[in-house]
Amino acid sequence: MIHRVTYRIGNDDLILETGRLAKQANGSVFAQYAGTAVLATACASSDSVEGLDYVPLTVDYNEKYYAAGKIPGGFIKREGRPKDKEILVSRLIDRPMRPLFEKSFGRDIQLIPTCVSSDMQNPPDIIAVIASSAAVAISDIPFNGPVAAARIGYINGEYIINPTFEQIETADMEIVVAGTSEGITMVEGGAHEVSEEVMLGALEKAKEFIKAICDLQRELAQKCGKEKLPLSPLTVELQNRDVIYAEAYPKMEEALYVKGKHERRAACHAVKKQLEETYAEQLEDELQRKLFHALFEDIEYTILRKNILEKGVRVDGRDPEKIRDISCEIGVLQRPHGSALFTRGETQALAVATLGTIFDEQIYDDIEGDRREHFILHYNFPPFSVGEVGRMGTGRREIGHGYLARRSLEPVVPSREAFPYTVRVVSEILESNGSSSMASVCGGTLSLLHAGVPLKSPVAGIAMGLITDGDKYAVLSDILGEEDHLGDMDFKVAGTENGITGFQMDIKIAGVSTEIMKNALDQAKRGRLHILGIMNQTISKPSEQISQYAPRIEVMKIDTDKIGALIGPGGKTVKALSEQYQVTINTENDGTVTIYGKNSKAALAARDAIKGIVEDPEVGRIYDGVVRRIMDFGAFVEILPGKEGLVHISKLSRTRVAHVSDVVKEGQKIPVKLLEIDKMGRLNLSYIDAIGDDAPNPENN
Repeated sequence: MIHRVTYRIGNDDLILETGRLAKQANGSVFAQYAGTAVLATACASSDSVEGLDYVPLTVDYNEKYYAAGKIPGGFIKREGRPKDKEILVSRLIDRPMRPLFEKSFGRDIQLIPTCVSSDMQNPPDIIAVIASSAAVAISDIPFNGPVAAARIGYINGEYIINPTFEQIETADMEIVVAGTSEGITMVEGGAHEVSEEVMLGALEKAKEFIKAICDLQRELAQKCGKEKLPLSPLTVELQNRDVIYAEAYPKMEEALYVKGKHERRAACHAVKKQLEETYAEQLEDELQRKLFHALFEDIEYTILRKNILEKGVRVDGRDPEKIRDISCEIGVLQRPHGSALFTRGETQALAVATLGTIFDEQIYDDIEGDRREHFILHYNFPPFSVGEVGRMGTGRREIGHGYLARRSLEPVVPSREAFPYTVRVVSEILESNGSSSMASVCGGTLSLLHAGVPLKSPVAGIAMGLITDGDKYAVLSDILGEEDHLGDMDFKVAGTENGITGFQMDIKIAGVSTEIMKNALDQAKRGRLHILGIMNQTISKPSEQISQYAPRIEVMKIDTDKIGALIGPGGKTVKALSEQYQVTINTENDGTVTIYGKNSKAALAARDAIKGIVEDPEVGRIYDGVVRRIMDFGAFVEILPGKEGLVHISKLSRTRVAHVSDVVKEGQKIPVKLLEIDKMGRLNLSYIDAIGDDAPNPENN
């Protein structure tokens, strides 16, 4: 039986339907808004595992090219491995939903939202979040949802719910907000230096919509929801729990405040190992061992939070608002076009900027249409950054963190017209203990400025945390890894002195008040300005010259009626110029000519040659000419490609000249001045001598 619910958004209905498609899944929902549709399915494995300390959830959002009436480009015509955008949307769905599943369910859970129709106007990601939550809500999988999401655009001073692609392009701010009926659980987005007040307004605007869509999902679940499967909670308790707790607590309280991440970890490990040896016989049982480790995490959780709330002391001894020591260096690598090393406490990012040409742009071929990006940022998180052994590669973490850093920097990167280079930043995380993505923003800014990229303003980022207990709370600036793991909120704010450019927040508790959010944003702003102040002491303006190793790009404008002369018959002229100067020349219909050279010398020489082709000779101007023919009465000199003039023998020297060949030779380059263009269109030139004066000789007149 088919069940359907609808909700009006703007001029169209959001439709959630079940009972027609993918009926063998534990839950499936077909969600449609205007011409965009997503089919989301939820499945759980048949076997459960007792004592899992995590939720084995996988989200695989995917987009089919047929959704937009396209065939995949390239040699292979089948959709392949997930694109970055699909991974980012998968994370968008995973982050607000994962905390709402019960660990004690103990079964693998897989969500597969598939975009099967796209009108290329309405983004499918919000629909995918809603459809995924609805699929779980009506299924037999236990879930403390539902969850809904909204995209908020800030356009011309107004908040727009779920703007179109076209509206997003003109928005001063665009964020995605997800949450439950009780409150917001996730936010991420970018902005063009908006204020904290604008951000808070967007969150309030999203709350109403999220609550309404959660109610819509409940309405669908009431019509056709399945009875939930049972949980598999542990029925076994840790033996000697109270004794172990009493013995471990004071030792852990001391170990947790040892200075240094690895030293602290070693001290905690020593306490745990000591007690493991004491209760070795008991811990031979696997479940007892799991409960033993869980107890130590509970102890750490309690100590860390209690000391912050009651004493205002964090594990590294800082007060809640203090930021770790920061050091900034630029030019740490000799050959790259721009490089910087940003270190904040035990987090370190090596950021490297590379300048390329239009041919290096990132090309995207997806259901939204083909597009190109001239600013690229890649983030790498090798295992050695946390002192571990692991596989190298690009996972969802790398893509997600890199995307946040890119969004934070993109608003200040100049346009193609203002700076005609493709710009790539790579952030190599060399050490990590708290917000390497924000270190990438800071390091990225420094490397871009060092490379000579004219940023609108420097950008810095900071990661904030939250600890709550009833009405008591503490906002933490520049959080450590432990504070992220054991805290109630992790939110990252990046921006300039003028406002916010990037934002990401994950909340682990319901009901974070507007007051807490306002205080957290104000504290984040103070931290951001503090970091910017330190960065500006190292470099605050772009380098005056780009690296000698960077390609040289010259842009010039010519009359449109001269384009044919530059290109030549069958492209002969422009090809010859490209080969002669080893450059690439791109000509557009409006007369814009872009020259891409491997170095300045080649690009400038090609530019001068093009000027020679498209420019008319100008009386009084000095040219670097080439002697083409020598006659008894003078020398014919080419001043522009295909344009020759005569230097009469009387204009070759201050003294009498017996033979023209005594002064100049064929093929010789000489400076000449255009004296006149006669009625016949002939060019009369004068040789410029070594001291830069005209060289007329009255005795020869």
